[in-house]
Amino acid sequence: MNTAFKEVPIQSVRQYWDARPCNIRHSTAPIGTRQYFDEVEKRKYFVEPHIPAFADFERWRDKKVLEIGCGIGTDTINFARAGAKVTAVDLSAESLKVARSRADLFGLSDRVEFFEANAERLSDFVQPGRYDLVYSFGVIHHSPHPSKIIEEIRKNFVDEDSTLKLMVYHRNSWKVMAMALEERRFRHLDEVIAKHSEAQTGCPITYSYSTTTIHDLLAPHFEASEVFVDHIFPYIIPKYVKYEYEREWYFRVLPESVFRSLEKRFGWHLCVTAKVV
Repeated sequence: MNTAFKEVPIQSVRQYWDARPCNIRHSTAPIGTRQYFDEVEKRKYFVEPHIPAFADFERWRDKKVLEIGCGIGTDTINFARAGAKVTAVDLSAESLKVARSRADLFGLSDRVEFFEANAERLSDFVQPGRYDLVYSFGVIHHSPHPSKIIEEIRKNFVDEDSTLKLMVYHRNSWKVMAMALEERRFRHLDEVIAKHSEAQTGCPITYSYSTTTIHDLLAPHFEASEVFVDHIFPYIIPKYVKYEYEREWYFRVLPESVFRSLEKRFGWHLCVTAKVV
């Protein structure tokens, strides 16, 4: 199992996300306003349209959901809107400030409980108990020991009827190929991937997985019932940061069906649904 970042201190990860919470720049409206949160959500699901179907928010009405790595709370709020009772955890205090204000603004504070926590020691922060869904989208691969998070979930927060849904980054992806070409480095890929994995360069830790190695991460605690790959970012970045959605020329010439086929094989998001073994 890959342990390339096992010596990186978790504090460096916290500092990275405190400096720029994920998706914080998805709107130019004042942070904390209704317009801001609506625009953040619209942009997130426009660029990553597979998320709502994967999360399946409505399925968890009247259920208990544990979200590991809630960020500024886009998925959190949609679980709560759908009627779930949500426990939302994040390492970043700055992200949680925004997420809490979001829940307050939309009148959902009674449905969401927030915790600042290192998920590798989750039970030190959150009272152990059984959840219907444990959900983590694009998070555990930024921790020094992702396997410890899986162990924590299995030991303290699920039973045989619970569902685990994870998104981690896909090593055999279009994005990784582009990173390697940009850096002209095809060795020590873990360092290259970490550097370029997020909008803000220089992430301290980013593990990546294949459709094979993801099973190694889950074992022996969980068995995947569904594994799929999705999401290639097609937009010209200098225009995208100005909220203009123009695709790179090589994606513009592709029929949409061909582009979707590429996403399903070489996408950046490796999405997994699993059950307790």
